[in-house]
Amino acid sequence: MTAFRSFRFQFASLTLVAAACALAACTVGPDFRGVPAVASESVGAAAFVRTPAIGMASAPAPNDWWLVLNDAQLNALIAAALAHNPDLRVAEARLRESRAQLQQQRAAELPKVSASAAAVRMREPNLSAFSSSQPQGGSGGQRASSGGGPLQFYTANFDASWEIDLFGGTRRAVEAASDEADAVNADLADAQVSLAAEVAQAYIDLRDEQQRLAIAQHTADLQQQMLTLTEERRAGGTAAEVDVERLTTQVESTRSTLTPLAAQVEISLDQLAVLTGKAPGALDAELAAPQTLPALPASVPVGDPAALIARRPDIRAVERRLASSNAQIGEHIADFLPKLTLFGDLGFTAANPGHLVRKSNFSWVGVPYLQWNVLDFGRTLGAVHGAEAARDEAGARYEKAVLGALQDANGALSRYGYQREHLVTLQKVQASAQRSATLMRERYRAGASSLVDLLDTQRAEFAAQQNVISGQAELLKDFVSLQKSLGLGWKPMTQRWVQPADGLAQYPRAYPEV
Repeated sequence: MTAFRSFRFQFASLTLVAAACALAACTVGPDFRGVPAVASESVGAAAFVRTPAIGMASAPAPNDWWLVLNDAQLNALIAAALAHNPDLRVAEARLRESRAQLQQQRAAELPKVSASAAAVRMREPNLSAFSSSQPQGGSGGQRASSGGGPLQFYTANFDASWEIDLFGGTRRAVEAASDEADAVNADLADAQVSLAAEVAQAYIDLRDEQQRLAIAQHTADLQQQMLTLTEERRAGGTAAEVDVERLTTQVESTRSTLTPLAAQVEISLDQLAVLTGKAPGALDAELAAPQTLPALPASVPVGDPAALIARRPDIRAVERRLASSNAQIGEHIADFLPKLTLFGDLGFTAANPGHLVRKSNFSWVGVPYLQWNVLDFGRTLGAVHGAEAARDEAGARYEKAVLGALQDANGALSRYGYQREHLVTLQKVQASAQRSATLMRERYRAGASSLVDLLDTQRAEFAAQQNVISGQAELLKDFVSLQKSLGLGWKPMTQRWVQPADGLAQYPRAYPEV
């Protein structure tokens, strides 16, 4: 009869486990069906609304966009920044953290097993012997004695518990953590995009400032030569004092532009050094020599809006967070339903350590434990409503990200197109100013024009040269902004195992492929 009861209990337990496994195939909560449609007509168009009529190509844009500028120093700076920039290391650490959290969530689906062992030795007091005697000298006493040997036993146990994921709450938590890890990975890619663009713009600023500084210095030298010649003519009585003062004013005015330009050059050098993970001043020797601005390609490939939405990592990040918030709804809905946990224990207990692993000292216990929080006064319902609101917020953020990306791209295309036209105008102004200055110098030498006219044409020529350099730099920076708006400049992360400095553990670290 006892054997029959034991068999019936085991059969019932196995039936309960089998039913739990069957139920575990269920997953409550809404499945992620994809992102909502946003600006469908614009996203599905063959080209951007603000694409300039000339200088654009519909071919897919290259991810390493800076290579088309054919500047070896710029390429080296961006590669160094992608490898050593502290902001990227922060993003990489966050990615490792999110993957570690995903690993923890996945481990929650599996049983927990622990082992324990103990050796106990104790002595119990013997309180059975009490005696009383007549008080002597007006006082009484009580005496107790103890006896018996020490008590000792040894035990070794293996405990296991497993919460059966009946309705998929744990699976939804794993899904949410996986989506969040993907979002953090996209954040890292977005940091790469921003970093590459920031390095390129700082490099363009440096070359722009160096060129304008060189032009200002050359102009000041020419004006100083003219001042010296005029002073000699004044000493000979062929030039007036007012001519000397006018030339002196122009020389000092030109020299006054040198100091702020020199300061900006140093600021740009330090900015590039910090962006590449180095101390200020570390790149002075490498970049101090002035160079011309990088040359733009004849045509710029931009692709189409659909490719933009698929490529931009910030949109990928909000899309993954939308999926994560959707999975969290099911995670909270599962709290409405029962939870089944299986407990088990295997152990040996003996008074002698040499007899510990004997069959007669073996014991086991198995307990299926069903828990159902049937009344929580709306706590779970509030959590579900909060998760639904978070999902709706993530959907609105996705819509905002898509519209913002389209605005960024169209705005960058518009600025680039108009800046090209503006630069052509500035170049025409420069050519006219150069011709005017050349003619005026010839007339001045022939005595057919005044010094005032000559100084005016020289100032116009100097300003036109500075404006053309600034216009070229602005066009290059507009090109960089366009590449950033297209979501270019990132690459997938590769996994490597790196030994930490303390040598305590190993962890996966993501590095850009540069």
